[in-house]
Amino acid sequence: MNNPNGPYPGRQLFLGLTADKQPAFAYIVTGRSPASRERKATPKDNSIIMGPIGSAPYDPLRHYTAVKYDNSIGLAALSNGIQTEAIYEIYRLLYNVKAKPAATYIKKIMDGANYEPDSLHTPRISGVVCNDVMGKPTFYASIKTDAKPAVTWKVNPKAGMLYGVSTYHGNMENPGAYKIEGGLAELKIEAKTPQQIADFMYEITAASYQGDDIRVCAIGGVRTDNTWNLATINRHKG
Repeated sequence: MNNPNGPYPGRQLFLGLTADKQPAFAYIVTGRSPASRERKATPKDNSIIMGPIGSAPYDPLRHYTAVKYDNSIGLAALSNGIQTEAIYEIYRLLYNVKAKPAATYIKKIMDGANYEPDSLHTPRISGVVCNDVMGKPTFYASIKTDAKPAVTWKVNPKAGMLYGVSTYHGNMENPGAYKIEGGLAELKIEAKTPQQIADFMYEITAASYQGDDIRVCAIGGVRTDNTWNLATINRHKG
């Protein structure tokens, strides 16, 4: 099986349910340039940080909080940049004030974050898994490109299915923004554990550019009750 978002998805996230109906997510980072590949995902407290390898200087477009979660309320927020923290905090606030979560909140944050100020106008992508006021898992995914206001989807997953968005539409030689009109990509999985999700995503994203593996990392997350368990695979081990 190949990645449904093509050979070069850039950064990519999926939300859905495991085969045994547990809320889950997957997060992928790929890079064409050496600088993009010189980073790794590192667990820190209740977060996964995308950070530099060795003494590489901080770059706000490549180094950020990729995932942040709260095991007391079952919340997980993930994105490809600065917006992760804001999404986490607003949905955490909504839960604590017993307000109904809605897509409008993540959309406003994404419109404010805007697309990345690089030569490709790389889209911002994000996702959130939270509980509604009845305690039911609720899933939203969003993207902000340079062409229009942020687009947000409420995900209604089936068991064994993940639904995702990536920064790019998959063309290795000519990256362009994810094609919003196609909706979310769909991916059938048999995985039931975080490690199985991470392994599966890392495997199907295998591709090379100018003779080098584009994969940087894969993260899998599965929620049991309100507790998130995560697993990470990194290209760089050190």
